[in-house]
Amino acid sequence: MKITTKKWDASEYLDSPEMIHEYLKAAFEDGDSELLMIAIGNVAKAKGMSEIAKKTNLSRQNLYKALSANSSPKFETVKKVIEALGCKLAIA
Repeated sequence: MKITTKKWDASEYLDSPEMIHEYLKAAFEDGDSELLMIAIGNVAKAKGMSEIAKKTNLSRQNLYKALSANSSPKFETVKKVIEALGCKLAIA
């Protein structure tokens, strides 16, 4: 019997606002900016990259590139994506 596997994709499990909130919160609390960007990218993928691209006025290709591992997107890009996801940046 042959077992087939596929790469785990976090975006497939981000199916509720509560799950998305906890996922982003955990990534932010970890303190690793690369991990946070990957998490934001996973949430964008879960919400629909085309929809997020439209809301941010960025192309899908640029959005994928900005939210990939080892990227250093501009703060403006991160802010646009966060807002397009229905989240807010805040300092407490």
